[in-house]
Amino acid sequence: MSSYLDWLENESVFIIREAFNKTKNLALLWSMGKDSTVLLHLVRKAFLGQVPMQLVHIDTSYKIPEMITWRDEYAKKHNLKLIVGQNKQALADGMGPDKGRLVCCGALKTQALLDTVKEHKLGGLMLGIRRDEEGSRGKERVVSPRSSNSEWSYKNQPAEMWHYYNLHVPDDVHVRVHPILHWTETDIWDYIQRENLDIMPLYFDNGEGRRYRSLGCAPCTSSIESCAKNLDDIITELRTTETTERAGRAQDREDTYAMQKLRKDGYM
Repeated sequence: MSSYLDWLENESVFIIREAFNKTKNLALLWSMGKDSTVLLHLVRKAFLGQVPMQLVHIDTSYKIPEMITWRDEYAKKHNLKLIVGQNKQALADGMGPDKGRLVCCGALKTQALLDTVKEHKLGGLMLGIRRDEEGSRGKERVVSPRSSNSEWSYKNQPAEMWHYYNLHVPDDVHVRVHPILHWTETDIWDYIQRENLDIMPLYFDNGEGRRYRSLGCAPCTSSIESCAKNLDDIITELRTTETTERAGRAQDREDTYAMQKLRKDGYM
């Protein structure tokens, strides 16, 4: 197991270094979840304990409150350069899940992210997405060049072969970089355990036989039945469960292609 995790880590570190070297003003999109927190740790591995880039968090104002508390404490503890993006105009106009979850996500996630990219002139974003998590992410490349509006053409993507990633693009082309695309959910938790990473407490049984497997906005994300109180429990549970990782995400239940539609328009 250790040698396999070493291989995953080395592949990801290589991608991170390549992307940082060849992308102007690269930032890391940080959701505070398990995947992006592992990615943040891999950035430290790549740069001798340092994080030489800004972190971006898109705050819809509807996140589970514990997530925001944990975010601020973690960022302060590790001296992280954090950009918090938010579509304040949409919120002022009353945008929320009651408008329809895809409409809400489009305004408070996608548009907020696009505005943040433009405001801070971010040439690229690193994201902690994995192919096994959700169908549209299985169609991704490690490096995904985007249009001038950050749109993703999932039917027309350049090939990637022999570690030749799509980083040789003009400076004005925005790219999305996915260093842990080849990891699985179980890999993530095995790595968290090996590296003894500080992780969001919401992932563990709250004492009532429930925990979160995937984190998002409070009105649209539900916990699952689980008595997993520690990392060993979670890893054991994952090896036997037949429930999908995003089963608690309401937008996925509302529209089978919800994430693909959001990502096509520029979200993660």
